[in-house]
Amino acid sequence: MDAEKQQNDKLHRRGLMFILSSPSGAGKTTMSHKLLMADEEIKLSVSATTRPKRPGEVDGIDYHFVSDAEFDRMVEKDEFYEWANVFDYRYGTPKAYIRKGLKEGEDFLFDIDWQGTQQLYQQDQQDVVSVFILPPSLTELRRRLESRAQDSAQVIDGRMERARSEISHWAEYDYVVINDDVDECFVKVREILHAERMRRTRQTGLIPFVRELTA
Repeated sequence: MDAEKQQNDKLHRRGLMFILSSPSGAGKTTMSHKLLMADEEIKLSVSATTRPKRPGEVDGIDYHFVSDAEFDRMVEKDEFYEWANVFDYRYGTPKAYIRKGLKEGEDFLFDIDWQGTQQLYQQDQQDVVSVFILPPSLTELRRRLESRAQDSAQVIDGRMERARSEISHWAEYDYVVINDDVDECFVKVREILHAERMRRTRQTGLIPFVRELTA
């Protein structure tokens, strides 16, 4: 009976693309790290990049390292969900790798901005779940940026200006969470992930299961 119950609890489902976005300093990177540590069923999406490999990086784990010519070919063949230029190098999310994983029930975590989120929506809306993380206030956001002691006042001013622009896109997301406490915010983010995994339209194993019940 226990084995049967365990099998029923593990009915096949389609995976999802779980997006976390936020202004710099609002907590998306922290939430991403905590989620990857706490949940074995989700993994970070591996991007293709034209950036040279750094010491210790592994091709296929940290990034898919490709030449400019190969990246051009992938763009031309529409092989990316989304791609962008970042500091003179290009980064993109390969479709084939993600689609294969989604079909097999794998979940992928994306730490991207609102523009990348929109690109993913346009390509594959049914598999995307997006969460925008807000700071409790702009005053607190600036305090967090200053507490890092990594940037000059001028750089922080630039980050704050960009934060206001990014926050203006909050309504384009499926969920919005205020990060006034890291642990409480993480609980909410994980609850969203768990609920979305149980969405009926993703539970592809329910169809044969229910047919068997009603036969």
